Amino acid sequence: MKYLVMVQGSQADYDAQTGKGSADSPAWDEKAMQEMFAYMGSINDDLAESGELVTGYGLREPASGRAVSLDGKGRPVVSDGPYSETKELLAGFWVLDCESLERVTEIATRVARCPQPAGVPDHPVLIRPVDGGIDD
Repeated sequence: MKYLVMVQGSQADYDAQTGKGSADSPAWDEKAMQEMFAYMGSINDDLAESGELVTGYGLREPASGRAVSLDGKGRPVVSDGPYSETKELLAGFWVLDCESLERVTEIATRVARCPQPAGVPDHPVLIRPVDGGIDD
């Protein structure tokens, strides 16, 4: 079965990873960033080796995105990020092909253990079963 495994973050988290800490998220230094990338890289390598990795990506900061909706007349309303009404947004994801929910939960637990500086917000790792797709 395929699963979407998602990590969350906020604009403050992205800012902190570039050294601009705040009350919401302390600044990361270069060593912390290298540890995080090495840790996530080892997860990606293990998932590729096991054949469970379908795809995965980290996403750029919310400030570089847009929200598109429609007004009452069906015209587009475009807003640049970050989105004030949303604290946490999708920061990255994997699509995994795992034999069970228990297995994908083990992987998500490993992701949740990613090293990070003290005081960094603890965002949950989310799992959603994938219900079909264009390549199924």
